[in-house]
Amino acid sequence: MILSILYFLLILGTIVLVHEFGHFFFAKLFGVYVYEFSLGMGPKLFGKKGKNGETEYCIRAIPIGGFVQLAGEGLDDDKSIPKKRLLQSKPVWQRFLIMFFGAGNNFILAIVTLFVLALIVGAPSNSNMIKGVIPGSPAEVAGINKGDYIVEVNGNSVSNLDELQLYLTIETMNINEQRVKDKAENIEKKYDFEIKVLRGKETLSLRLEPLDEETAKEKEYSVGIEFDNTRKHGFFAAISYSFKKTGSLIKQMVITIKELITGNVSTKNLSGPVGILRAVDQTQKESTSTLVDLFSLLALLSLNVGFINLIPFPAFDGGRILFLFIEKIRRKPIKPEVENMINNIGFVLLLLLIVYVTFGDIRNWIGF
Repeated sequence: MILSILYFLLILGTIVLVHEFGHFFFAKLFGVYVYEFSLGMGPKLFGKKGKNGETEYCIRAIPIGGFVQLAGEGLDDDKSIPKKRLLQSKPVWQRFLIMFFGAGNNFILAIVTLFVLALIVGAPSNSNMIKGVIPGSPAEVAGINKGDYIVEVNGNSVSNLDELQLYLTIETMNINEQRVKDKAENIEKKYDFEIKVLRGKETLSLRLEPLDEETAKEKEYSVGIEFDNTRKHGFFAAISYSFKKTGSLIKQMVITIKELITGNVSTKNLSGPVGILRAVDQTQKESTSTLVDLFSLLALLSLNVGFINLIPFPAFDGGRILFLFIEKIRRKPIKPEVENMINNIGFVLLLLLIVYVTFGDIRNWIGF
């Protein structure tokens, strides 16, 4: 567990550092006064001023998150700072780049990480073709054959392995939740969903019933499908993979958000810091290639942080960017008092969500 915590802090610290450096770099580039660049939250453990005596670089006690404090963001700025160095004095396009490149840096980190991984171990296939079917598994019972392409899961079109695994996970998870509810009410019924496979030139509609959660754990599968695990090597294969994989993962996040909004995925399945620690711990204990899997997790989490930060919700970078678009349309800025109030409300709601998700993570971990 100590090793898992160290990996967790290293991964999260790297993601936060890269994110905040994006804000910091463009703020400095455009001449915005930067009060503080901090890693972590809460009480200050260490702080040192830069060579010009302007920015204080700090390490704080709670090793989750970080921030860059810019002049012009708040209502209580130092009046001695020249007006031209305040964030709000900068044109909209400069403020947009300052706000965007926290998330932008996370995307770059993910692409670079995936590229380096593909160079070292090869670029894995993302094909939705079935390489094999486990005898006696739900997939064989449903009639899935080796060489089939699964092109649709319960009405959702599938074009690659990432999408296929996501939709199979969603449907299996929903069925398991329904099984638990029905078991409590002594209800017995068939739990399946429709899939469509492309076999040659023919599209077939099949019904797939995944194993229940306990049986799935014993057999180490819920569906019984084996996917293509071939890898391509070389510089150009790595470049192609890093961009395609990034695009595919972002599409998965869009799908997940849509499923959360429509209620097809429960908020109980959201994960926060404790859930990430659990994922790191499982990877460290169970992986046959720990560093490769941890770097893959780094890329995935970096993309998640970037994507979530661009959601147009108050307190996120996306919320601040939304205010910039509104300012551009209105041709005048929103009053700082109003913007700060909205962001503070958003921050409180975000904290409540983090508390809710954290309790869920703890409950799932200890099996309560």
